[in-house]
Amino acid sequence: MSQVGAPRGRTCSRTIRSVALLTSGVLALPVLAACSSDGDERSKAPAAAQDVGPAARDRIADGGTLRWAVDTVPTTLNTFQADADAATSRIAGAVLPSLFTLDKTGRPQRNPDYLESAKIIEREPKQVVLYKLNQQAVWSDGRELGAADFVAQWRALSGKDSAYWTARNAGYERIQKIERGANDLEVRVTFNKPYADWRALFSPLYPKDVMGAPNSFNDGARAKLKATAGPFQLKEMDRADREITLVRNPRWWGARPKLDTIVLSAVPRDKRAAALAAGTLDLAEIDSPVAERITQARHNKGGGAGPQTGAGPASGARGPGAETTAASATPSSAEENGSDEEDEEKAEAARESREKKTRALAKYAKEQRGLGGYVVRKSLEPAFTQLALNGETGPLADERVRRAVARALDRKKLAEAVLKPLGLPANPPGSHLALAGQHAYADSSDALGDQNTREAQALLADAGWTPGGAVKKDDGTKAGSEADADKKKDKEKEKEKGENGSETSGTDKKKEDKQEEKKEDKGDKEAGAKDSESGSASDSDSASDEGAYIVGDNKPGRGAPLSETGSRVIAPAAVGQARWLDDGDVNAQDRQPGGMAGAYAPGGTAAPAADSASPSTTSSASASASASPSTSASPLPGPLGKDGKPLTLRFVLPSGPGSEQLRTVGQKIARMLDRIGIRTEITKVADADYFKDHVASGDYDLALYSWPATAYPATDGRPIYAKPVPASDGSLLVEQNYTRVGTDHINQLFDQAASELDEKAARDLLRRADARIWAAAGSIPLYQRPQLVAAKPAVANAGAFAFAAPRYEDIGFKDPAKSGPEQPQKSAGATQSPEASPKESADETGNDSGNESAGESDEQ
Repeated sequence: MSQVGAPRGRTCSRTIRSVALLTSGVLALPVLAACSSDGDERSKAPAAAQDVGPAARDRIADGGTLRWAVDTVPTTLNTFQADADAATSRIAGAVLPSLFTLDKTGRPQRNPDYLESAKIIEREPKQVVLYKLNQQAVWSDGRELGAADFVAQWRALSGKDSAYWTARNAGYERIQKIERGANDLEVRVTFNKPYADWRALFSPLYPKDVMGAPNSFNDGARAKLKATAGPFQLKEMDRADREITLVRNPRWWGARPKLDTIVLSAVPRDKRAAALAAGTLDLAEIDSPVAERITQARHNKGGGAGPQTGAGPASGARGPGAETTAASATPSSAEENGSDEEDEEKAEAARESREKKTRALAKYAKEQRGLGGYVVRKSLEPAFTQLALNGETGPLADERVRRAVARALDRKKLAEAVLKPLGLPANPPGSHLALAGQHAYADSSDALGDQNTREAQALLADAGWTPGGAVKKDDGTKAGSEADADKKKDKEKEKEKGENGSETSGTDKKKEDKQEEKKEDKGDKEAGAKDSESGSASDSDSASDEGAYIVGDNKPGRGAPLSETGSRVIAPAAVGQARWLDDGDVNAQDRQPGGMAGAYAPGGTAAPAADSASPSTTSSASASASASPSTSASPLPGPLGKDGKPLTLRFVLPSGPGSEQLRTVGQKIARMLDRIGIRTEITKVADADYFKDHVASGDYDLALYSWPATAYPATDGRPIYAKPVPASDGSLLVEQNYTRVGTDHINQLFDQAASELDEKAARDLLRRADARIWAAAGSIPLYQRPQLVAAKPAVANAGAFAFAAPRYEDIGFKDPAKSGPEQPQKSAGATQSPEASPKESADETGNDSGNESAGESDEQ
């Protein structure tokens, strides 16, 4: 999962959502059913269990050094600065206080190492939170944690002093004052208006020496930390050797860390297989091709069938000899002895090619032997990949077109293509604001509806896009050979465009359509487990960069000038569509131009009969044929158009070697849209330019990138889904809403949720907001990203953490002298990975010593 264009998956101060994870958000409202009656039960449904090689502390050896891969050596150690990244957060988690940490369900829990209690003690006239600090908690310089540290951090992040170069200040701007309580261990925080996500604040907590002045904030914590207060402390950050060394904190008052040292090594994603094979790493997040290689290497090591010498690697472990057969690897007699028809230069080139291939195979085989010493720990990462629809201008400014795009997508099929080969659950997310297993999760996708080709076609027809609409009407009508000649010229122009420019999914791609008709009959099995076993070219062969584009805490960007908007007529709802609101249930703020009352998408009018459409060379009916009669419809016989213009969407995708998975998913989406008459021009751009120059700037119609989950959706969701507003210079202030789609009502629901101190009421407001986000169809969640980690089998309590924060003092190496059988303490919903072999399962046994000990947070 390479990092492209924007920071990757960085944990921000309050959640796992960063300011662009990618890689750094009161009126009376009508009641809207945001989910089914079993929403609360769905929120408790377990997600994929974390996979960390759990072991009790008494089963872990004392001492040792863990070599843990990171993407880069961080440019700053201050997580509140714009250039902080995932490595910054990993260091902060080990060396700085986090007052609340996330448990396995993504819920914040009080951290007893720092807090004896934290609760709301007053609600009127102002909200007051009282923190009681652990009396043993001290900074590494011996000073106690106290109110002075809280005050310094609040002033730095309040947004009132522009001299502080902060990336975000969410929540801190709501604080009115901070004061000492009854003693030095008590801190009283008074808010000027209620703040539901108060637990998000002061994690991590920096010492006052860092936060107390603009100069120290801006520059004092970029390369060093004068004082820390975690189980580890920073010893050295070596940019030349690309390593960060953490050692035990001698003043740590909690459970003694099992490890002596943690070395964070900066190893690029494309170099990790080699580093693992060389044995220079103990733990590293990896992409799916490397995971497949490790699985195959362990299979071969255990005596299973594997690649023979000269035959290339087996499936799932594709390397330089994957395409090599025994015949092609064996020189022919003509190549060995020469012939009259073959000159000496050609024979030499053939020999060099064979030698190069042999060397590559030998190198690959050596790496495979090294990779056999690792296991793959896997879960679902707390982040989801979405299809973003730019609603600022063009066809997608019409909600009906966006909804048609969404209704054309088989999200289940896309999720299975990515996750099923890995043996992970492949259920598409039903919420933008929480993921399955989180307390706030509820499936609100009914507000938009499931995949339905007929309804998608009806919505497009409703918006005026018809099969004959792309034909320009001239004053005179050409006939005979002249008309035929014009058609031929048009076809030649389309062909040249396809060869020289963007890839177009539409009627001009005859060869691809024939191939796809065959593929669709197989249900896109090329991405399934069968292909990972056969070794054929498939989606699963691609590197999994799910979240190469995880967006997080970037500073608010500015888009293009505001587009013109006009009224659009929405057709009445079809009978039986989800749930519809009467006019009396709807506020004026929900009546956006071109929108309909309430959050639910209209069914639209019936699509025109197929026989009235113009002829076309494209027909991809196989997928629809398997659908139910109520949802299936014959693919349109040609592309749609309106006013002489075809309905073509520009689909921008990254072109780098680590982005194959996104491109494969993009191709699948293009084929799904082709069935309803929407062409897609796939434009591949450099990875470095993808996010900054296209997604953030709004230079796209369709794009794929990921958002992290968050424990504080009222705070973190608002800047992503709030309605963009005009800035003073006439541009559009989008914050992190790169789709430019939103409504005033969504904004108000977020504002209400952020100020609602009753947890159940706040959750209901968020679910209502999510229903409206679904109906607006600017962001379509597709699948939760896979989390794959290569680990030495002896590594304990580290790997695919899923939602939970690492507990660094419990990470270590299993003690061989204490490796006897023990009864595992499984968390609720924990399941063994379906792909784990008995041998790998034996390597991973042990008690769960995760973050459960943090206990429930105190709340009044």
